[in-house]
Amino acid sequence: MFSFQLIDHPMARGFQNRFSTQYRCYSVSMLAGPNDRSDVEKGGKIIMPPSALDQLSRLNITYPMLFKLTNKNSDRMTHCGVLEFVADEGICYLPHWMMQNLLLEEGGLVQVESVNLMVATYSKFQPQSPDFLDITNPKAVLENALRNFACLTTGDVIAINYNEKIYELRVMETKPDKAVSIIECDMNVDFDAPLGYKEPERRRHHQEEPTEEEGDPSSYADMDMGFRAFTGSGNRLDGKTKGIEPSPAPLTANDIKRGIPNYDFKVGRITFIRNSRPQPRKIVDDDDAMNRFIAFSGQGQSLRKKGRKP
Repeated sequence: MFSFQLIDHPMARGFQNRFSTQYRCYSVSMLAGPNDRSDVEKGGKIIMPPSALDQLSRLNITYPMLFKLTNKNSDRMTHCGVLEFVADEGICYLPHWMMQNLLLEEGGLVQVESVNLMVATYSKFQPQSPDFLDITNPKAVLENALRNFACLTTGDVIAINYNEKIYELRVMETKPDKAVSIIECDMNVDFDAPLGYKEPERRRHHQEEPTEEEGDPSSYADMDMGFRAFTGSGNRLDGKTKGIEPSPAPLTANDIKRGIPNYDFKVGRITFIRNSRPQPRKIVDDDDAMNRFIAFSGQGQSLRKKGRKP
């Protein structure tokens, strides 16, 4: 008499607790009912029939319920959560952006399988339009929109609604896996440059080489150099004209005319430029020297008239 011992393999238990079935998928706009279900379009969750809930309750499914959607005809797949179990039997309703990622048409077959995903720690998105840069705080907007999502898949193009406008973002990278759960997680978010975005070109200022005339300090004498301090003439109390003519310092090659760039400029060095023009020396004649103002040379007046005795 022979006896057989049955081995309870853990892999066998995994297949028994796995939910897998096929549904015909439709967009949310095809969902019958008086209520507007536009909230389904704003997230990453689907609507399944009540029989799926009954089958899932009989299995040892890990919460939250996450599913893998596969289009076997196009070999495309994504991941999602479930919002409600109110669809007709054999039918599930998907957001429009999810059907586009799976290349599904209305009434197409989709394979739905239950999965367990790791919790996300990092994700990177690429906006599909430069208009996304017009948002003042894109991270806060994305964080608020991802509350309606259950998981992310690398390569998907998700759609978020902000200020009555749809923005599409491609999931470029997720960590620690290509498909992650974002329910109750602390995830770092990063953005890549939007698709079609071009950085503004920086205008380069070409420096013109100084001409020979500008580089010659002797030519500055013919130019109006503006005001120059302490170049006026003075007067002596003794009436002499010696040493009263101004003697400004001559211009050197380092002196720069106003408006000409400093080609010797060095980063981190501040140069205070004083522009001046040498005043031509005047030849003082003897007649002009006599006509010059002489201090204390005026005539005085007396209150007492001459020739009158007191």
